[in-house]
Amino acid sequence: MARIKGGLNAKRKHNKVLKLAKGYRGARSKQYRVAKQSVMRALTSSFAGRKERKRQFRRLWIARINAAARMNDLSYSKLMYGLKLANADINRKMLSEMAVYDAEGFKSVCELAKSKIA
Repeated sequence: MARIKGGLNAKRKHNKVLKLAKGYRGARSKQYRVAKQSVMRALTSSFAGRKERKRQFRRLWIARINAAARMNDLSYSKLMYGLKLANADINRKMLSEMAVYDAEGFKSVCELAKSKIA
């Protein structure tokens, strides 16, 4: 039986990795061995980055809510506690949007929280 060489499959695999490494500096985008390492690391980092992005957005929302709550004589934790007592299910993303774009609406939310705490 004749031996089958794997040249075509190897070339296809190499090209796939090199395509992912396009734009990398120096040998990282030219040589398969170096490019493979760089791409593996980049894909690992991108997976971690997608998880990190969610954390960063939550931190941003909390900072915005805290700033707006302090303008209404409340701290972030007191505001959230008051909303929990009032059974108001508003997520942090929507609260931060209200804090930035709808000051009057956010003020009414703060008043609701204050009334439930006191």
